[in-house]
Order: sequence, then C-alpha cells, then structure tokens
Amino acid sequence: MSRKGKVFNQGVLAGLLEESEEGYIFQYDSDYLARSGSRPICLTMPKQKEPYVSEHLFPFFHGLLAEGVTKDLQCRDLKIDENDHFGRLLKTANFDIIGSVTVEEGLSL
Repeated sequence: MSRKGKVFNQGVLAGLLEESEEGYIFQYDSDYLARSGSRPICLTMPKQKEPYVSEHLFPFFHGLLAEGVTKDLQCRDLKIDENDHFGRLLKTANFDIIGSVTVEEGLSL
C-alpha cells in the first residue's frame, strides 16, 4: 500500500510525493514544469520530467519536519508514530511551515 502527498510551492501544485514498500518517489507535475517562472522546490531537486527515487525520505522533505518538543507535541496530539516520518509530513507540513513548500495528504494528482 502506498501513501501520497501533493506538494505545493507558493500555493501552486508542484508535484506528487509517494511512499511505497520500495521507497519514495517525487514527480514534478507536468503543468508545473511547463509553467513560466516556476522554480524547483529545492536546489537539490531541480525541475525535470523524470521522477526522483530514493530508498529514504528525501532530505528536503525530512527538513520540513518539526523536532524536539514540537515534534513530541505533534505526535502526541495527532497520534502519529514519531518514527513515521512520511506520516508526520502528511499530517503537519500543510500549515505553519517556514518557506514556500507545503505538503497535503492526497490520493492522486
């Protein structure tokens, strides 16, 4: 079973992030790639048609996660396993984020 999140940059759909048994895939949205002036979500993931694939959650997305006391409070209040990084991302990275990228839980684009 896979879980998916819609990735937005400055409120514009930028791509889809998916977790599966094999690992993680980030795919830029074709409309976002074609959009004039759209920027990559981060320097380590430039815009490209080919998907990014990793056995582990991409460092950029891991960096969106809270740490310390905030992480503890989020996990307790939202009933999320603190080691479920992707679950934490889907439940917490759609609000109160520093920066322009947000992630919303979603089934598909």
